[in-house]
Amino acid sequence: MEPTPVGRSRQYRTPVRRQQPAHRRPNGRRAVPSPVRRVLDALRDAERATRPEDPEVAAAHAARWEELPAGVRTASQLLGRRFTGCEGTHGVFPACNLGCEPCYHGKDANRVPVDGVHTVAEVERQMAYLRERRGPGQYAQLIGGEVSLLPPDAHAEALATMRRHGRIPMSFTHGDFDQDYLEAVVLAPDGTPRFNAVAFAVHIDSTMRGRRAAKQPRNEAELHDERARVAAMFEQLQQRYGIRSYLAHNMTVTPDNVDEIPEVVQVCRELGYRMCSFQPAAYVGDQRRWDEGYRELTDELVWSRIEAGVGRRLPFRALQVGDERCNRSTWGVWVGGGYTPLFDDRDRRDLPARDAGALAWWIARFLGRMATRATTAGLRGRRQILATTYVMHRFMDAHDVHRAWELLERGVAADDPTLRATQERLRACAYGMAHPESDRIVPACVQHSVLDPAENQQLIQLLPPRSRKNAG
Repeated sequence: MEPTPVGRSRQYRTPVRRQQPAHRRPNGRRAVPSPVRRVLDALRDAERATRPEDPEVAAAHAARWEELPAGVRTASQLLGRRFTGCEGTHGVFPACNLGCEPCYHGKDANRVPVDGVHTVAEVERQMAYLRERRGPGQYAQLIGGEVSLLPPDAHAEALATMRRHGRIPMSFTHGDFDQDYLEAVVLAPDGTPRFNAVAFAVHIDSTMRGRRAAKQPRNEAELHDERARVAAMFEQLQQRYGIRSYLAHNMTVTPDNVDEIPEVVQVCRELGYRMCSFQPAAYVGDQRRWDEGYRELTDELVWSRIEAGVGRRLPFRALQVGDERCNRSTWGVWVGGGYTPLFDDRDRRDLPARDAGALAWWIARFLGRMATRATTAGLRGRRQILATTYVMHRFMDAHDVHRAWELLERGVAADDPTLRATQERLRACAYGMAHPESDRIVPACVQHSVLDPAENQQLIQLLPPRSRKNAG
């Protein structure tokens, strides 16, 4: 498949398509109202978690559990018990057409040509390895770089490849593309959907420079129209073609925008984003874009601002993904104007149900809490019921990762407390990247801090210069 140029919307030729009524699917059946579907999807996922495991998946879970440090093998831990961890691609399209402070990719990332053929081949190689090591049904991000620099057919083929290897794919993007590009990805040349549903993680925040509608935003409020524009594109997919979407919002947090988190949370809730993920700025990637003020951000400060936006305490210890020093997560549902977490780590009735797997009892109790809130709220207006996850991911300093990884590679446990903590967090990492050539899955912090620079240099030499035209 030859790469095709990617640029502005006028470059795409998409066939005329018959518009479907908003309330019906392409097959003519009446669609389930979107808010109700979201709650049903969340409960369906919970029910699936109690089914007997496929032997291959069970073996992958057991292997992952044994890899974890003893300190995170707790009753709340999901790694090695419910899934093996999230996955991401690397070296598939490192280039991006925006500038960010900070940027977690190396200084040479934008010198790597964008090549759709290379991307699909490399995704095939990495996903086949992950399927072998971790079994089917795992979550994987198609991440670079900026995914919308790919030709739309290559983007679609990469997602199809991930699905073929049993992954649940999500495209990671800054969202600065048009409806025509999105439709060229999700629709075949004859106008029929390639996918029934898609997932995109959209990174929008005021640390980014070069966005068409906001070249140099001074605050998060200047980007709310962009957040709304992106959400509207995916709503149109549902209305026109019956293609459902899971939309996540990502935001890098710095001392300059930390106090704007509550407003971002509220806006994203109104726009229907299903996940809000916040990453405190870290000393990773391009050193030219670092700021000493990043050290002022503590986990407690950032999480408290997320809680302020939600309007309640967010319990994160009932269900844990990896190391608490890296990840905090709360799953729950908005009902009316209030948010109800699935599990509350301070509620003595929730934890026994989690530990005993008494899921039917817990679902009944959770629905009871929702019904009470729904009665109080009256459920007037749009998006009154919305399953939403709140997440904070903290990357580690590249300097610490370099030293800690070097010791781990030699099988040496660090004596220094900081390096020892870094090693523990690396071993419990919930976000891995495949390296079939060395038969290992490495933590994302290692990929960006240790491996990316050399990998980018190799790709600059490997990929044909003619593909640079695809970088936009």
